[in-house]
Amino acid sequence: MNWASLQDVFSGVSKYSTAFGRMWISIVFIFRTLVFVVAVQQVWNDEASFMCNTDQPGCTNVCYNLIFPISHIHLWALQLIFITCPSLLVVGHVKLCEHKGYYVNPGKKHGGLWWTYLFSLIFKVAIDAGFLYIIHYIYQGFGLPNLSKCSLSPCPNVVDCFISQPTEKKIFTFFMVTTSALCIPICIVEIIYLVAMHIILTQHRLLFFTDRAVLLLMDVFMTT
Repeated sequence: MNWASLQDVFSGVSKYSTAFGRMWISIVFIFRTLVFVVAVQQVWNDEASFMCNTDQPGCTNVCYNLIFPISHIHLWALQLIFITCPSLLVVGHVKLCEHKGYYVNPGKKHGGLWWTYLFSLIFKVAIDAGFLYIIHYIYQGFGLPNLSKCSLSPCPNVVDCFISQPTEKKIFTFFMVTTSALCIPICIVEIIYLVAMHIILTQHRLLFFTDRAVLLLMDVFMTT
């Protein structure tokens, strides 16, 4: 993983983010990306330790595929990739407009950048919620059983299968799920904040231009 490129992405988004956006960046970078790279992959990278109480060739493989149809680490890796794509969209928009000289004051979101940032937040909510639903749907929850039973062919009968380090896997699963779920309300609050501030600023501009128009009309009437 190219940490310099990842840092550039987050720092570029951070310049144009609100306080809620910076909180989201901190959670994604520290509590999701770093934990995933340093700890989660090591815990889940033990497919060879999955065992069933049978020597029938192929039985352990089909049972593993039954219990883990999609690997957790692969799902989380895809989730982290997809969750950073909206941020890349914002960075690309900012870089393009800065190259043209549109934005000279970081932190100000207006025009197309405001819409790009707003849609990026909506995409982030949809991505996190979608992956949480996928994990819950595939595994019928977020927990992991210590013992699983399997009777698929070529298993000779119902066999017992055991997951290595189930407690540790449960802890990291709940940690990743919790941090993903925490990012959703942060993005929703930021969406509400952006829309509310946009409405307030629009009303202020309308009042300003209305006052200017009234003053100009009064000047015209006074001169005539």
